[in-house]
Amino acid sequence: MISLDTPLEIIFRLSPFQKKALVKMRLKKVDDILRYFPTRYGEAGAIKAIEFLNVGENAVVFGKISKLKTAKTFRSKVPISTAEIEDSTGKIKIIWFSQPYIAKMFFGGMLVRIEGKVSVKKNGEIYFSNPKIEKVSQMPDGTSDSLFSGEDNFNLSPVYAESRGISSNWIYHAIQKIFKSGVLKNLEESIPEEILKKYSLPSLKTSLIWIHAPRKKEDAEIARKRFAFEEIFFIQLDRQKEKYIAQKEKSFTIQKKEKEMKEFIKTFPFPLTRAQNKSIEAILNDFKTGHPMSRLLEGDVGSGKTAVAATASFAVVSTPPPDRKFGNLQVAYMAPTEILAEQHFESFIEYFAKYKLPVGLITGSGAKKFPSKSDREKSTKISKPQLLKWVENGEIPILIGTHALIQKTVKFKNLAFIIIDEQHRFGVKQRMQLRRKHDIAPHLLSMTATPIPRTLALTIFGDLDLSLLDELPPGRQMPETKIVLSHEREEIYEKVREELKTGRQVFVICPRINDPDPNKETAINAKSVKSETERLQNKIFKEFKVGAITGKLKPAEKEKIMRDFKDKKIDILVATSVVEVGVNVPNATVMIIENAERFGLAQLHQLRGRILRSSYKPYCFVFAESKSAKTISRLKSFVKAKNGFELAEADLQQRGAGDLAGAKQWGVSDLAMEALKNIKMVEAARLEARLLIEKDPDLKNYPLLAKYLVSKNAVHME
Repeated sequence: MISLDTPLEIIFRLSPFQKKALVKMRLKKVDDILRYFPTRYGEAGAIKAIEFLNVGENAVVFGKISKLKTAKTFRSKVPISTAEIEDSTGKIKIIWFSQPYIAKMFFGGMLVRIEGKVSVKKNGEIYFSNPKIEKVSQMPDGTSDSLFSGEDNFNLSPVYAESRGISSNWIYHAIQKIFKSGVLKNLEESIPEEILKKYSLPSLKTSLIWIHAPRKKEDAEIARKRFAFEEIFFIQLDRQKEKYIAQKEKSFTIQKKEKEMKEFIKTFPFPLTRAQNKSIEAILNDFKTGHPMSRLLEGDVGSGKTAVAATASFAVVSTPPPDRKFGNLQVAYMAPTEILAEQHFESFIEYFAKYKLPVGLITGSGAKKFPSKSDREKSTKISKPQLLKWVENGEIPILIGTHALIQKTVKFKNLAFIIIDEQHRFGVKQRMQLRRKHDIAPHLLSMTATPIPRTLALTIFGDLDLSLLDELPPGRQMPETKIVLSHEREEIYEKVREELKTGRQVFVICPRINDPDPNKETAINAKSVKSETERLQNKIFKEFKVGAITGKLKPAEKEKIMRDFKDKKIDILVATSVVEVGVNVPNATVMIIENAERFGLAQLHQLRGRILRSSYKPYCFVFAESKSAKTISRLKSFVKAKNGFELAEADLQQRGAGDLAGAKQWGVSDLAMEALKNIKMVEAARLEARLLIEKDPDLKNYPLLAKYLVSKNAVHME
């Protein structure tokens, strides 16, 4: 008896090649392949007599099949199946590449329906190349296939993403075989009946049939809608449950007088924006509740997230623990890279300069502490065990670090506040790991400069309240962004030279580290850091110092190069997108991006953000090799967008399923990404999930829902 958990290799005879392909496609069991949805649907071609077939057209023919054979191509040894189909007007040959199983699934004399493209050999003979084949019970009259019975009568032909050894046709036949096994009769519906009725969504069984074998376009669309709703609903259910649990937990109550907070903010060398003040107010209100805050702070590069984090940290570290009259509550600040952790360490030393507050830094490379014993104005390197000892006994109120903060050896005395920078670079599990190490749940502030569409933020961060920094600090100028055509390159270099002469610095971003292998046919021809550094230094900007940085360098090497760039020992820094997150060099005002078509819009926006750190006029020059309409349209959106939020929405609408910048990192399927264009669907799924959890947090009345949620482990962004 076939069930959803039955491994595919038990049902199908698979070659080692096919087994490998299925593993790569993450198709292990029946449930996996049933949820491997078509990427599109091909309209069925016109039904024709063989005599009237034309080269290049998509057509459907009916007839008797014969001469079924398997073989291998002479040179490349690719397995093929060949056959011939005959109707009352003539015969035509059929060839299937990499599908040797077809010759074993059909036999001579069978009535079949063939649908596919008519190709032509060098000798002028026409044939069907890789067509879809189905067994039928009778021939249609004339040009109508209305006499077909049951499952054979498809008007739409599903097309699946393929892998070497597993064709769209193989997947189609595999799903048909599974359907015929009766597995759909025993399906358990995971979405509550009342929700399906409320939103007019089909049942799981109906949806699976409609998505894989639709009779009309509308059937396929409503099935896709159901599966998209289901995925978003389950993510929301998981997030709402997290939120419900967090709201029941106890946390530190932090209440600060307005006067104290204003005095701290007065020490900043700049005034706060309206959006920063609003975000700080929301955080301070959350701190008063006695339950752990869960908030996402989203803002463009340079919008002042670190200042908000520092202000919230001041409120925490200036509050004594409830059981003691002395000492501090503690703050942990987690950053995705060592460069960024180091930068935040320096920033926090500046923010708390007046208070001479101890600040610690822990990364894979080592540990530091401020202030140093010998010089109260500087930090010093210390041993990790010593730093961890001081953190554990509460002497270090602020600890900044990379994922090293999650290690078991890191223990706090009174951890009250966790800040996570570039939230999506850490999984939900990592976030919870840091949070649930403690008896009293700390408050949590996640921060991101990655532009996220509103629907995605509502879905992925459904357990977090949202604060937006949607304005730049006063004095910051919007960059002049220009798409540069190949004949304008010299003119742009002259403009860059003028900027360099005034003492400014330049970033040059390339998509590759090394040059492509010229012997590889598939090698992508794109600019590399290596050759571009040599070219700029030796041919274009001989009078200036050109340096290079990539993700492959050791942390200490990266740190040295970035410090040299900051200290102006390097004028032009050639890099991969390693500088995308967090690197702060106020004197760099020019950004050149090579092969811009190879970066996502959100990534381009982050790169451009690197030159928004000062009051000097910034310039961003975008070079693209591709001249396709799609590329030009995307880059024009980048040029026009005033902020990341605007850009994120453009990215979602233009690029769509699976292509959205970072789609895979969010752990969301292509189908759900398409659904994220529909704010009403996202809000409906969020509402239903919230109501369900409020009414029945343990899902006792919905055992199938609870079981499904556990089996899927929701969607964890690992």
